[in-house]
Amino acid sequence: MPSAYAKCFDPNGARYGIPTYPWRMAPNGYATRRQLRAKGLRPGGQPVAAQVMVFNRHRGARVAFLYREVLALPVRPMTSRKWGALALAMLARRTCPRCRLDVGYCIPTSHGICGLCLVAEEQHIA
Repeated sequence: MPSAYAKCFDPNGARYGIPTYPWRMAPNGYATRRQLRAKGLRPGGQPVAAQVMVFNRHRGARVAFLYREVLALPVRPMTSRKWGALALAMLARRTCPRCRLDVGYCIPTSHGICGLCLVAEEQHIA
């Protein structure tokens, strides 16, 4: 058994406190948050049931928490108020603070202004 595999294999939870499995070797019935969401489910307040772990030379240990699929609840549907709040938040991300126009894409935080204002600013500097 390779040492990296041995570090990650703890099905009883003696070493890490919860059952731990190597990457891609978790038993059926467990899923990560993203996998639950893809199935239209959410953890629903249940505690972390297990974890998958992988060791990397450069990054160290990486962990993904697993939840029981049988205890997962369906995702709550979006209400009209949530849709409205999301639309306003996205409008704020698309509105340039300098020219006050909805540019149709999310403005990068690295520049903070739309492409047209950025080009105008570069031409003004040059």
